[in-house]
Amino acid sequence: MSDPGNEFSEEAVVFVFEEAGELDAREQKAMADIDAGRFVTHEAVVRWLKSWGTDNELPPPKCGD
Repeated sequence: MSDPGNEFSEEAVVFVFEEAGELDAREQKAMADIDAGRFVTHEAVVRWLKSWGTDNELPPPKCGD
């Protein structure tokens, strides 16, 4: 008869490793996007946000801005 505690522990370890693999894949995709210039700079977002409610409101920034 197996110990339910051990089964839970094994499932938890497998889950943690699967999650880590998913994070690695997402991180790799994010790095590829950055390398390809598919991102919006912090400065561009701040300029856009500061323009809200003004007479010269800017359009949302696009990749490469």
